[in-house]
Amino acid sequence: MRQRKKEGKEANHERWLITYADLITLLLIFFVVLYSYSNVDAKKFAGIAMSLSQALGGGAGMVVSGQGPSVVSGTPMSQEPIETKINLNQDVLENIRLQKIKAQIEKYAREQGLAARVTTRIEERGVVVSIQDTALFLLGSADLTPQAREIVRKVGQILLTTDNYIRVEGHTCDLPIHTARFPSNWELSTARATSVVQELLKTANFPPQRLSASGYGEYRPVAPNNSEVNRQKNRRVDFVVLRSRYKEVEPGVPPELFYNQPRAVP
Repeated sequence: MRQRKKEGKEANHERWLITYADLITLLLIFFVVLYSYSNVDAKKFAGIAMSLSQALGGGAGMVVSGQGPSVVSGTPMSQEPIETKINLNQDVLENIRLQKIKAQIEKYAREQGLAARVTTRIEERGVVVSIQDTALFLLGSADLTPQAREIVRKVGQILLTTDNYIRVEGHTCDLPIHTARFPSNWELSTARATSVVQELLKTANFPPQRLSASGYGEYRPVAPNNSEVNRQKNRRVDFVVLRSRYKEVEPGVPPELFYNQPRAVP
């Protein structure tokens, strides 16, 4: 019995081979990973980084640049320099600014009892502030009421806290109009958007190069034109705070004109 126990204890001394084998396996995996990193194509890496930068919106960010040998000797990387800007912060900061604008306008609407007629939402293109026509115009008119002028002035002061482009969009319902001044809803919606732009220029001292006006008639409804309640939703003026990346597709503006404009404090 003693002899058998002794033999069993001596057999356990070879268990270190298991640990040794595990170590060798881990080292092999480690060097395989190093080798795979050494074969990264610099051009492909730059292309991926550029795509990521464009998807995140463009602008200042982290710069990745480099040139040199690979991790494993004998497998040189491409000698072409990599210089790609990756924007990791700009979209986050802009989203914070847009959320702040949305919250300020919602607070103003609540304080003035306009929550039912002034709504805000965030879309892919930016913040959209929708004001129903009953808060701005008389039926069939493009002339702002006295109350409307104050609303536009206050909204304009809030929008001045950002450098983004502002697009003012006029919308109508599907009820036809045919007057000497407005032969159709196209003219009415465009005239209303232009009236708001003119008021922004006059009362909020808004930089004109940041503004644009457009009319969509009844062709961009937010609800079916099958009831008066829905038609009232469609008769609106939208203030659209465009995200910064849309500057690239807007007509060019000299930087000295865009950035050196006075801002009002709301």
